Amino acid sequence: MKPLPCVDMFIIGGGINGAGIARDAAGRGLSVALCEKGDFAEGTSSRSGKLVHGGLRYLEYYEFRLVREALIEREVLLESAPHILWPMRFVLPHSPQHRPAWLIRLGLFLYDHLGGRKRLPATRVLKLRQCLEGQNLSEAITRGFEYSDCWVDDSRLVILNALDAHHHGAVLMSRTTFHSATREKNRWRIRLTDKKGEEKIIMAQALVNAAGPWVNKVIDHIDDVNSDRRVRLVKGSHIIVKKFWPGDHAYLLQNHDKRVIFVNPYEGRFALIGTTDVPQQGAVETAEVDQKEITYLLNAVNAYFKDQLTVNDVVRSYTGIRPLYDDKSGNPSAVTRDYVFDLNEVEGGAPFISVFGGKITTFRKLAEHLLDKLAPYFSNMGPAWTAGAALPGGDIADADFDHFFDMLQTQYPWCDSNTLKHLSRAYGTLCHEVLDGAGSMSDLGQQFSATFFECEARYLHRTEWALDPEDVLLRRTKHGLHMTAKQQQKFSLWWAKYIGDPAVSAAERKALNEVVIESDESVSDA
Repeated sequence: MKPLPCVDMFIIGGGINGAGIARDAAGRGLSVALCEKGDFAEGTSSRSGKLVHGGLRYLEYYEFRLVREALIEREVLLESAPHILWPMRFVLPHSPQHRPAWLIRLGLFLYDHLGGRKRLPATRVLKLRQCLEGQNLSEAITRGFEYSDCWVDDSRLVILNALDAHHHGAVLMSRTTFHSATREKNRWRIRLTDKKGEEKIIMAQALVNAAGPWVNKVIDHIDDVNSDRRVRLVKGSHIIVKKFWPGDHAYLLQNHDKRVIFVNPYEGRFALIGTTDVPQQGAVETAEVDQKEITYLLNAVNAYFKDQLTVNDVVRSYTGIRPLYDDKSGNPSAVTRDYVFDLNEVEGGAPFISVFGGKITTFRKLAEHLLDKLAPYFSNMGPAWTAGAALPGGDIADADFDHFFDMLQTQYPWCDSNTLKHLSRAYGTLCHEVLDGAGSMSDLGQQFSATFFECEARYLHRTEWALDPEDVLLRRTKHGLHMTAKQQQKFSLWWAKYIGDPAVSAAERKALNEVVIESDESVSDA
């Protein structure tokens, strides 16, 4: 009988925590496999507020260790992936009926100093009637503060961790469903179903549950394992509108319920507004943005700005389910954003560890701490290594993206500047692989929108596990936000014809050839 494949570590969940753990473990010399029931980053990890930040408001809940760790990680990640992560200045207009100015000053002082800030500029006080940042704010708001945090492309951060794990030998399987796991002596026997519907059995020395919102459901399918810990499912929704202020800064708005709302520039001409904190009652898969949440976000913004937004201004919305560790707090906004591990072990080995909670900013440190807990089971495991290692494409000298882009323009003078900027931002130094020896715009292949060409789509399928158009348009890139319905239809037909399903009808092929490239000024309703 042929022996079953066996790895040191098997990970359930292909979000940011699972991908980060896989990367760290594979880089320490462990054999690693990971399964994800959908696409990588398809759940919470592509539906965040897209910020790497310390969490200024967490100071009010005395989460000093979490904020310090997050602030330190902010600097680490900024150096490891400067193409998908960059500094952003946040304007905090002061509204006297909310938090007093002295409290904000104290919080910002701690924020500037807790994490050993190096690259980011310090807080400053703003006279809003005398500066660009206050131009679109209500005349009644005269004073504010400005501080630093970082923007990140969340779904690409997941993919880059997955890529690095793969480069270190990990096997990553999307569209692969975990069914059950049973201890057999000192190993786990794990039952899976792949994207073709075929059952697979794999053995592993250690089993890691990084399933996010589904962490407790996974536990239910592990033989002889129980846990008293629970995740609290909290819905966080965002809306996207056309950008309505000058400048590249963002805003942090205090709301009447003591929550804060982020208003961030997004994809050039848009603004991303969020988030809500609403307990999720039904299944995670049924979560959607409701009208109350949209009204809540619009009202929060309209309380500060001259231009009043309406429902008609909402271009798109999305919601993500945060799997917060249930610390029994009565207020969803007060539930800790920290992470907790639950390690189940038996004599002789075969540990099982579950991850509860966490946030995108601290994923790398979470992975490091989890592997420290499992170190006694792996005498061959190497030391921690990710703190000083660039993510794929992030090996940019001095983390200076602007200088890197200037060199690219010299190297590819024939390439449209907007296209080259998109490719450099999405792929960093890996953009050379995407361009793949091209010497002219025509070498980039079929054009789907102003900055989206066939060479990129093929690269994503070949290298980044993209298996359908949505993987490309919504997660690996944000092209879908800038494309019309016709452009998206053209791309989907092209994908079906050349990448996916070969059973494309003659009529569909004809339609593919007839769709023309339209202005990116039209936004898809998809």
